[in-house]
Amino acid sequence: MSNTELPVSAGVIAAGDKETAAAGAEMLRRGGNAVDAAVAAAFASFIAEAGVVHLGGSGIAQLYDARTGLSRVYDFFSVMPGLGGARLDPLDFEAVVIDFGAATQRFYLGRGSVAVPGNVAGLCRLAADYGRLPLADLLEPAIRLARDGVALAPFQADTCALLAPLYTHTDSIRRVFAPAGHVIRPGERLHIPDLAETLTALARAGAEYARSGPLARALLTDQAARGGLLTAADLEQYEVLRPTPIRLPYRDHEVLLPPLCSAGGVLTAFTLRLLAAFDVTAHAHGSAGHLQLLVEVMAATTRARAQWDEWVETLPGDEATARLLDERLVARYRDEVRAALADRFPSPTVAEPPGPSNTSHLSVMDADGLAVGLTTTAGESAGYVVGGTGYIPNNMLGEEDLHPQGFHVRPPGRRIPTMMTPTVVLHNGRPRLVVGSGGSARIRSAILQTLSNLLDYRLPLDEAVNLARVHLDGDVLQCEAGTDARAVDELEGMGYRVNRWATRSIYFGGAHSVARGDDGALWAAGDDRRGGATAGV
Repeated sequence: MSNTELPVSAGVIAAGDKETAAAGAEMLRRGGNAVDAAVAAAFASFIAEAGVVHLGGSGIAQLYDARTGLSRVYDFFSVMPGLGGARLDPLDFEAVVIDFGAATQRFYLGRGSVAVPGNVAGLCRLAADYGRLPLADLLEPAIRLARDGVALAPFQADTCALLAPLYTHTDSIRRVFAPAGHVIRPGERLHIPDLAETLTALARAGAEYARSGPLARALLTDQAARGGLLTAADLEQYEVLRPTPIRLPYRDHEVLLPPLCSAGGVLTAFTLRLLAAFDVTAHAHGSAGHLQLLVEVMAATTRARAQWDEWVETLPGDEATARLLDERLVARYRDEVRAALADRFPSPTVAEPPGPSNTSHLSVMDADGLAVGLTTTAGESAGYVVGGTGYIPNNMLGEEDLHPQGFHVRPPGRRIPTMMTPTVVLHNGRPRLVVGSGGSARIRSAILQTLSNLLDYRLPLDEAVNLARVHLDGDVLQCEAGTDARAVDELEGMGYRVNRWATRSIYFGGAHSVARGDDGALWAAGDDRRGGATAGV
């Protein structure tokens, strides 16, 4: 099922592939809760969504339990490697160029692009803390997919084709993504040799298998022999952080957002504080007035980010966040938005670094009131497979946008900032919405518009997720196919630069979401830009 109210009694899930959603639903059928469903689905996604996410990546999750009022963020994002080690020279660190059509982008691959991974540690910790089912049960769907292969969905295959230079970079990764001499096509079965055995061993041994056990040793041996930076100390000292979320009111709801290392959560909080001061519904949805309000709060946030990025690099994270969200600063930018709206003229804009776009999000809500949002990424992958394991590492050190001061500059052990922003919205203490997105800087604009569509315009969840979106990229407003042409013309007449897309696109994110209606009914909507799928039990 997709994009509808689901006849369920146990829970619902929305994710980036039908196999991912099915893995979560299987856990709900077995009596598991939303955490069990989210963890099982995430592990399954590393096979079913191998075009965008991998076991060797990292992520952020957020959960809320209506029975106890517990709210918790699980930060298992990547950390700079090199603790206790000497830097190898030369590093295995090689550039490839990806042609996105309208632009090209350079990424770096190889052992020297691999940051400390967090997926295994984070997912195992989340399951141990709040799941009902044993880890072995949660890994069963992923093990089946790894053992039997999976017919790759069109979105995943198209992504593999786009990233062909990465997925044909070495013999080991070609055997996964181009086994027949061409990059895998829609409907062809993807196999990751040895991954089923790795996941089976992980099910028996738990997270230590990847921290200090055989999987860790295989990864570290490969790193040491071939120009990488990861050390045993990196893996052993890696921590899954569990901060409390940023909480802020929006209309008659409360929005819970992840704090740093989620730069996306902090910046989304800033944007919502701006938008909350305006009567959004004074404008018809999609009208020029509505779009101008959206573009101006986006522009104000990117202007504020320029200052905040400096604070993040020089101040403790809590202090940097407090400065950004201080009412005096927010009020200043709010006044700038008001002035632009009154003048019907664009305010100044600044460029924003995009960051990794190969990201997948899933949302789960169960009948007991437990809600989970979970987002993962591996960058684009490091372009190789660790021999004998099926383990595909990340290339988080090879993303130029994540390292504006230069590659390998941050000290070992420091967390890398991310735009990933799994979000939970409450109404009267009950989960109302779980939303997140893939898509780099577009994560924030996708979440903002989904939230506003649902909470301001009271649109059905499917419409809230799948209506045409806009995104401010530098000084150009990107307008997805389906945006009202007259509204776009009117904005252009005010002096805004616009780019009209002829199609719907993964560029605008993938906000797979679940929601609870006022009557208690559960809803799920997959974002059809990114292969969205839903399931309910």
